[in-house]
Formats: sequence, structure tokens, C-alpha cells
Amino acid sequence: MAELYAPAPAAGDAGFKARVQRFGGHLAGMVMPNIAAFIAWGLITALFIPDGWLPNEQLAVLVDPTVHVLLPVLIGYTGGRMVHGQRGAVVGAVATVGVVVGADSPMFFGAMVAGPLTAYLLKLVDRATTERVRPGFEMLIDNFTAGIVGALAAIAGVLAIGPVMRVFTDAAGAGVDALIRHDLLPAAALLIEPAKVLFLNNAINHGVLGPLGVAESAETGRSILFLLETNPGPGLGILLAYLCFGPRALRPSVPAATAIQFLGGIHEIYFPYVLMKPSLVGAAIAGGGAGIVTFMVTGAGLVATPSPGSIFAYLANSPRGAHPGVLAGVVVATGVSFAVGSLLLGLGRRDGDEDAGRTGGAER
Repeated sequence: MAELYAPAPAAGDAGFKARVQRFGGHLAGMVMPNIAAFIAWGLITALFIPDGWLPNEQLAVLVDPTVHVLLPVLIGYTGGRMVHGQRGAVVGAVATVGVVVGADSPMFFGAMVAGPLTAYLLKLVDRATTERVRPGFEMLIDNFTAGIVGALAAIAGVLAIGPVMRVFTDAAGAGVDALIRHDLLPAAALLIEPAKVLFLNNAINHGVLGPLGVAESAETGRSILFLLETNPGPGLGILLAYLCFGPRALRPSVPAATAIQFLGGIHEIYFPYVLMKPSLVGAAIAGGGAGIVTFMVTGAGLVATPSPGSIFAYLANSPRGAHPGVLAGVVVATGVSFAVGSLLLGLGRRDGDEDAGRTGGAER
């Protein structure tokens, strides 16, 4: 699966580009097979949360368990399966539960680490025990070794990986706060966009930008800080680049993701597309920075945090006279991220050559 989205480079190619490509391929192999689950969660969120299209308190309870438990466990399960088959998938899922319990925010990136790593440890254990197990005891030993490895990994997830991710979240928030205090708003995209792709968007927005924006809005009637993380432009531009120049196998999934992201405000739906090709973080940063500069030039701001960050929530939270500036920032961010994303996806390459290379990578 990973090879489908990021063709393996030649065996002798040990350069930085090859390592990044392989890394992106592994991330894609864990996330993209589960994209339907992301879309399902996006639809449920866009429809049934209090600010959604069809608010429903009974159905909205599906949102948190899906994003905090189901999606990370699916990723950990898939990552474990890539490394060590079905046994790796099972221990990868068990380890991911520990990561989920050990952290407050959705642990997608933690699942990408815990799932494959736990499966690899089990693979080493299996190598060491296979030839030492007496006939008739294979199933017993296999079950107990997998159970022990999974349990230890889950405990490590609670005690280690979760707390480490919390430290990372706090550090990212402190970095954004420092840039704001030193009047370096456009540079905030250097921290905000990579943090978003790692599914730390809510921590950055509601933990740092939201409280600061509320204080500023109370004094001036609007705040640009509400626009920094929630801008749907960078994600829209990346999705449009995938629709026009991405791998043919992915293009059918893009229109639904685009509607959920831009109209529904569920930005998480485009994060897997960036993780599939990590260099696209550059497109998100460029689009986010361009959008912030546009907001500053036009004096744009919102009266409150648009939650979710859809274009409709943007317009609803724009004070009188601020709509042109807000829309300009979204359009500029979309255009810049689309342009950069198109170049990074290989604008100008023939689809036939691209698909042939991808097929060759998969066959290898």
C-alpha cells in the first residue's frame, strides 16, 4: 500500500530525498487505507455538532470516540499489519490504545509510531522463539508472546508516548505565543501548519490562539488571531492540487474531502494527504503565511473563533466591513498553497509516466 502512494527509490539511493520519500510512503500506507473512516467522521462532525448543519446532541456523541479512539486504533492496526502481518496488526492496535489513554488530544502521530514499532518488536521476538518452540506449543507461545508484547507496549504508551506528545504540544503552543508577542505573525505559519498536520490543531487554536484572540476582540471588536489556524485556504489549495495533479488512484476521494474541509470546516480530513507526501507541508506553510500577510494588510479579523473552521463560520464571525479582507486571505492562501502543492506533486509530468512509475514501484 505504501508503494502505491510513494514509489520506492532505487536500492542504492540513500540520499535525503529517498529517505523522505520512503517515510512519506510508510505514513501513507498507514493512513490512506483508512481514509473512508476519516470521511465518515468528517461527515458526522460537520452534520451533528452544535455548530453543524443538523445539530443533534444524541448523534454528536459519536464525534469524540471516533477521533480519539477509532481512528488512531485503525492507524496503529494498519501500521502493525504492514510490518508483521495480522499478529503485528493486533499488537499495534493494543499499543495504540495505550497511547490514546496517555494523551488528551487525538494521537494519530502517536499511533503511527506505536503501531509499527510494536509490530517490529514482536517480529524480533518471533524470530527468537520460532525454532525453540516444541511441536504442539506453537499457538500457546504465539498468543502469550503477542499478549506480553502488546501489554508492555500499551503500558509504555500510557507512561511515555502520551506525555511526550503533551510536551510537544505545549512547546508548539509556546512557540506560537512567542511569535505573536514579537509581532512575527506571518512566521507563525512555520509552527502552526506542521503542528496542524500532526493533528495538534485544536491544541494550538483553543489552547493558545483562542484565549489571546478573545482578549484582543474584547478591546477592539475583532482579532486576527482567530484567523491564523482556522484558515481553510491552505488545506483547500492542497486538496485542489491533488485533484489536478495527484496520483490517479487518489483523485476520486478528493472531492468529498474538499467539501468536508472547506464547507464543513473539518480540516483534519486533508492532513492524511499531506502526510502521504511530507514535502507538502511546505505548501501549507506558504499558503498559511500568505494568508496571514493578506489578513494583516487588509486589517481583517473575526469576533470569535470559527468552530469548525468552515467558510460559512468565517463569514458568520466576520464583523461588518471585514468580509472582503477575510475572503481575500482565504483566496490568497488557497492560490499559494495550490501553486506550491502543484509543483511539489510534479506539475508538468505526464500522467502516464507517473502512473507507470508508481506501478513499477508497487510491483517491486
